[in-house]
Amino acid sequence: MYNPPAFREDRPEILHAILREARLAILVSAGADGVPEATHLPLQFVADEGKYGTLYGHLAKANTHWRGLATAGRARAIFMGPEAYVSPSFYASKQEHGKVVPTWNYVAVHAIGAIEVFEDAARLHALVDRLTNHHEAPRAKPWAVDDAPETFIASQLKGIVGLRLEIETLIGKRKLSQNRPEQDQHGVIEGLGSSGDARDRDVATLMQRGA
Repeated sequence: MYNPPAFREDRPEILHAILREARLAILVSAGADGVPEATHLPLQFVADEGKYGTLYGHLAKANTHWRGLATAGRARAIFMGPEAYVSPSFYASKQEHGKVVPTWNYVAVHAIGAIEVFEDAARLHALVDRLTNHHEAPRAKPWAVDDAPETFIASQLKGIVGLRLEIETLIGKRKLSQNRPEQDQHGVIEGLGSSGDARDRDVATLMQRGA
């Protein structure tokens, strides 16, 4: 990931928050034909495992990417935070000299490390439990894995494989107009903050908090 110094984010608490808040990740590994393989999937971050934390998830056995992961032994997980198009019209400097172009503000974290693929039923059950509880927690009446018949869950577990990625490298990027003059930054905050798209407003909120 291209990451100029102005946009680099190294603070663990910020990186961990992005990993936890991302709803869906992209898991990428080397492919046998030289073309990377990629799968979209939820990954749960556990901070207190390993030096930089650990990611857990699962794939369908029908998805052959898991075999590629087992062969490659390493993978990259990509997490996206808020993102928004930035119009040149937002910049105060547009009125001064007109030398401005569109860009995109966004937040992203890449987690790289060794990956383990496992099929043990007990580990898979625990994994699915944790992931389900994490995403059901905000609901008034959370669904639990044990709500389904035991035999049904056992049959479903036979159709997946578990993943454990021990993070060795965390690369964080928060591109939030830090490279622009202060007046331009204020213009972007105002422009995105008045947008009808909630995603734009989320980026404006991040900018207001400071990069």
